[in-house]
Amino acid sequence: MPLGWLFLLVLLIAALGYALGRRRALAGAGGNLRAMHSLPGAYGWNVAMAVLIPSLIMLALWTALAPFVLDRMVAPLMAGQEGEISLLMSDVRRVADGLVRLGEDVSSVQAEGLRDRLAEVGVAVGQDVSDATLAAAARYDVLSARSGWALTVLVLAIALGAAAWSLRRITPGLRARNEVETAIQGLLIAAALVAIATTVGIVLALISNTIRFFQVYPASDFFFGATWSPSFGGGSELGILPLVWGTLYISAIALLVAVPLGLLSAVYLSEYASKRVRAWAKPMLEVLAGIPSIVYGLFALLTVGPALLVVFGDGGLGWMQGGTAVITAGLVMGIMLIPFVSSLSDDIINAVPQAMRDGSLGLGATPSETIRQVVLPAALPGIAGAVLLAASRAIGETMIVVLGAGAAARLSLNPFEAMTTITAKIVSQLTGDQDFTSPEALVAFSLGMTLFVVTLCLNILALWIVRRYREQYE
Repeated sequence: MPLGWLFLLVLLIAALGYALGRRRALAGAGGNLRAMHSLPGAYGWNVAMAVLIPSLIMLALWTALAPFVLDRMVAPLMAGQEGEISLLMSDVRRVADGLVRLGEDVSSVQAEGLRDRLAEVGVAVGQDVSDATLAAAARYDVLSARSGWALTVLVLAIALGAAAWSLRRITPGLRARNEVETAIQGLLIAAALVAIATTVGIVLALISNTIRFFQVYPASDFFFGATWSPSFGGGSELGILPLVWGTLYISAIALLVAVPLGLLSAVYLSEYASKRVRAWAKPMLEVLAGIPSIVYGLFALLTVGPALLVVFGDGGLGWMQGGTAVITAGLVMGIMLIPFVSSLSDDIINAVPQAMRDGSLGLGATPSETIRQVVLPAALPGIAGAVLLAASRAIGETMIVVLGAGAAARLSLNPFEAMTTITAKIVSQLTGDQDFTSPEALVAFSLGMTLFVVTLCLNILALWIVRRYREQYE
């Protein structure tokens, strides 16, 4: 049975369990709600969650683990074949997907017969696919079908068994509400653990591949090298300093644009603007956050770059040789970050107690003095968080850098020259058919690890600033 239909069937059993559980609880109490520990809906949810939780867990685990088990069962049939086992098994799965279209048992069909049968249903199998691959694909198809039926039987047995067991437990005195709340709390904890496990998995993947990189390339050359010149033919120079400099330089220009404009717009919207102006100005400002970064990149390439070239190029001051430069990417990225700073700062400023404003005005301070000396210091921790979010967004941006700043890795203070960032080089090093055992490909994980550490340091710095200044208002 297809997974979608099986999932819907489990939902149907859970819905029926909810209705039956609710009815059984009411019948047991003779329709008297006061004789029941919980509301009728809690008894229904008790049955529904007893059906859903174990059934969906089994469905998820089986779906995740079945491909690995099938690969291990079929891999011995590919012994003696030339090539990596992962590539061979990829061919096996591809051919097995074609066998599914036949809709019949092909375990006893010979290799040549399989080629003809696959051709009849429009699946082309090249001559480079060996007979052993075809035989393994036939076996994989049979095992996959059996796995699907076993999953269907097991999940339905769990769902029906859980429904019957939970229905038998229902009595008017059952603490159904407590059990449902405990189950919901467990689901929330599981969701948090999934998020934590995902973060840990990402970090471990970065660390393991970074270690592999430093086993084939000197760490001193990577961290202190001033030249970035990868070459898949050998002789690469993979110094990270030009990429770090380009990342920080472009991000600094973006923040110089976004923070003042975003903060001033937040102050205006929260303290000076009328309700009518705020009603249309704030949504219009936040529209900038919904524009895809590729659109900003095209804006930098086609509009901002040529406009800057007119002023600072050969026809103007002569400082700029091309439209792709640090200043181009920094300006456009700063425009993109304005709503991040403005929207969050606006919410934080509005959260400052009105009593603080009234007290300042009552002592004779002007509105501008109140904002500068009372409101902004009180909102400083939240504003620091908004700036941190903008900085993290700037450091991780890719498309604006690729289209607006160029691809040159260099150490220069000239903002009118082309440079590049860590994120742009991560993309370029992992694009195409690369050998993931070479330092030129593994360096992408080291760059990612460096980016992670830089972001972590920014978080620690922001936390220190927040704690230091928050003490004045506690």
